[in-house]
Amino acid sequence: MTKKPAKTAALATPTDLDSAKAQKVADAINRVLADSFVLYLKTKNFHWHVSGKHFRDYHLLLDEQAATIEATIDPLAERVRKIGCRTVHSYGEILKLTGLKENNEPYASPEAMFAELIADNKAAIKTMREAHEICDEAEDIATASLLEEYVDEAEKRLWFLFETNQNRQDSAT
Repeated sequence: MTKKPAKTAALATPTDLDSAKAQKVADAINRVLADSFVLYLKTKNFHWHVSGKHFRDYHLLLDEQAATIEATIDPLAERVRKIGCRTVHSYGEILKLTGLKENNEPYASPEAMFAELIADNKAAIKTMREAHEICDEAEDIATASLLEEYVDEAEKRLWFLFETNQNRQDSAT
């Protein structure tokens, strides 16, 4: 088992939260951050590499979704620091903490891309809900509030991906 580095005076931001509870919150949020980084990069990757007859719509949708994911990263990382803890600091750490898998395939169909993003957004939502429970136990209402907003945004992404990936026989497909 790896021993966690001790807080240094320079990182020991004052908080009224119990330090053990704050660390549990930080650990949970760092998992959310790891998922967010991987989901952001995967969404951006698919944005760059999507092709097909609905290219423009898919390209714009994925760019918009990547931007909403990216917008969650800094507030969550800063929240971890506000409660006196350390946040993720390397790609290696992110890959250890995330439950998501990278996509290294040279090509994926739009249907496959959306199916993968649907699964990843569901997993990210689950991680956020678990983190929210930890925040509630720690009485960290500020972090819980951020997560509530981000779960709603992730559910919207999931909805759009699901509806976009439906197989329809009408002129919209």
